[in-house]
Amino acid sequence: MTIGSTAVLECERCLGLWLDVPSFEKICADREQQSAVLGVASPAPTHAVRETSKVKYVPCPVCSQLMNRINFARCSGVIVDVCKGHGTWFDRDELSRIVEFISDGGLNASRAKEKIEIAEERERLRQEQRAVDLSSSASLGIGDPDDHRLTGIASARGLLKFLLD
Repeated sequence: MTIGSTAVLECERCLGLWLDVPSFEKICADREQQSAVLGVASPAPTHAVRETSKVKYVPCPVCSQLMNRINFARCSGVIVDVCKGHGTWFDRDELSRIVEFISDGGLNASRAKEKIEIAEERERLRQEQRAVDLSSSASLGIGDPDDHRLTGIASARGLLKFLLD
C-alpha cells in the first residue's frame, strides 16, 4: 500500500501497518505525508477485527525479534511496537492517531518538555558536583564551607592540579 509517496506494508487480516524507520521519520517530519495518512480512511473490515486488552508482544517482520512496546513521544497515549533497527508496527488506526497527535502540536510539546527535563537534570548534577567539591574542600581543612574565600581556594587548587599533572 502507498500513503502519499511512502510505501507501507499492510496486513489485510488486521489492517495493521509496518513502516521502516526512514519511512516513519519521513511521515513524522513532512506535512504532506501527514495529510496523506489522514486522507487514507481505514476501510471497513470484511471480517470482525477482534479488540483485546491482553498485551501481546509481536515479532519484527524483518529480524523476528520481539519488538518493544512504547508510548509514542512518551505522552501520546498511542502504544506502538518498535524494532529500533528496522521499523514500527501500527495496529489499525494507530498511525493516523499519531499523525493527529503531531498535527495538534503534541510532538513539539513533548520535545519542549524533554528539553526542560534535561536542563533540570543538568542543574541537579551541577548542584551535586558543587556539594561534592565543597565536601572535599572541607575534608581537606581548607576552611568553613560558608567562607567566601572557599571558591577562590578551590579554584587555585584546581589550577595547581592542572598545572602539576
